[in-house]
Amino acid sequence: MSTKISQTNPYPELLHPHTMDLEGRAIALNSLGKVVFIEGAIHQEAVYAQTYKKKNSWELAKLDTLMKPSYQRVEPRCSYFGLQRESCGGCTMQHLSALGQLAIKQRSLEDCLQRLGKVVPEQILPAIEGPVFAYRARARLSVRFVPAKSKVLVGFHERKSSYVADMQYCHILHPKVASLLPYLQEMFGNFEAKSSCPQIEVACGSETVALVLRNLEPLHAKDLDHLRKFGSIHQIQWWLQPKGPDSIYLLPDQAVNTQLYFELPFKGLRIYFKPTDFIQINPFINPLMLKTAISQLKPSPSDRAIDWFCGLGNFTLALATQCQYVLGVEGNTPLVSRAKENYVLNQKLGHRLAEVDYQTDNLFTMDREKLQNYPAADMWILDPPREGALALVKSLSELRTQAGYVFPKRILYVSCDPATLARDAGILVHLAHYRCKTVRILDMFPQTSHIESMVLFESN
Repeated sequence: MSTKISQTNPYPELLHPHTMDLEGRAIALNSLGKVVFIEGAIHQEAVYAQTYKKKNSWELAKLDTLMKPSYQRVEPRCSYFGLQRESCGGCTMQHLSALGQLAIKQRSLEDCLQRLGKVVPEQILPAIEGPVFAYRARARLSVRFVPAKSKVLVGFHERKSSYVADMQYCHILHPKVASLLPYLQEMFGNFEAKSSCPQIEVACGSETVALVLRNLEPLHAKDLDHLRKFGSIHQIQWWLQPKGPDSIYLLPDQAVNTQLYFELPFKGLRIYFKPTDFIQINPFINPLMLKTAISQLKPSPSDRAIDWFCGLGNFTLALATQCQYVLGVEGNTPLVSRAKENYVLNQKLGHRLAEVDYQTDNLFTMDREKLQNYPAADMWILDPPREGALALVKSLSELRTQAGYVFPKRILYVSCDPATLARDAGILVHLAHYRCKTVRILDMFPQTSHIESMVLFESN
């Protein structure tokens, strides 16, 4: 390999990254002891880097010259992946092997738990893995008319930019949607309203692919005809969103009108959803996650459970195949309504399920008094958004002084943010007196630095 160093590179020295961060950047120390974050590099490599931002104790840099590659370095599958500004910003780790990605996520998760929560798990379990490409069933694509190029671009944003990457295919999207990108660009190029349709929300069910078009202005009849023709040719379903997420409606007179749903790995249960509802992004990992949750919680037919942040009832219905009673609690009223509908629908289809109740409550304002009014349960599942479940776990810890309060024996915490997980784990372990039994990665987002995990707590 070349030993030539860029003239703008401030380093007269070779850098040897020793680890990586959650952004997929390699971390090295220079001869002055300063931390250097290097985009495009991997730990255990020898590199020269080009600095683009300096602070007193750290610098940001990009890989300039690779002198010794890591054995975990791989050739990115996507031609739009890279360090250039015009590269797609959807992925950050395509240059790293799948095993290498998991190792970094595992180490980052353990580090967060120990450093932020002062929690050391009793056991690290193997990651739950699935396909590393063609897995993404939910996505938000930008639509941008670029007069200079005389074309409409459809795709993810460029790296660290509000511009849209000029891409013809995406290797992490559901294959049917990935192959539609050039056809969507062509269709929007013929739109009257090409400048007032900034976004497409993608939602893929077991049978149906739905696209939600954000239209800032009412669409012309000609544009509506374009959508119907496109949907008929490519067998996708169009929804329109003139305002907020609750304003979506199915475009009338389409060839594809099948309801969106996904299946649970228990007795053929189904969950029907609208394309803007929250569902797990990875349809390969979701059933494995549900089975793992049941195997870790070990519910019996006499057990009672609470599913906090229940959404559409993904975990709730899974628990209802095993328990005597399940309560699902969620702050989003429309989601609770659809969760109730899904429970009734599955019962009408002949599925035998436990008694299930759903309740709307703002779990970010939970307090000790309010928590006492919830029924006692043998087990909890927590699946919060990135903000975590601080109010809920604090309220639980405060009840340690309340005589007669029945604590759940097991708590399964599914997290999408290691930092808030570590904070909440610290409260559960040090204040609520739970043991952190097991931790495992759920590889929901391969090729990205996003970390999803599952942690089991048991009462002492």
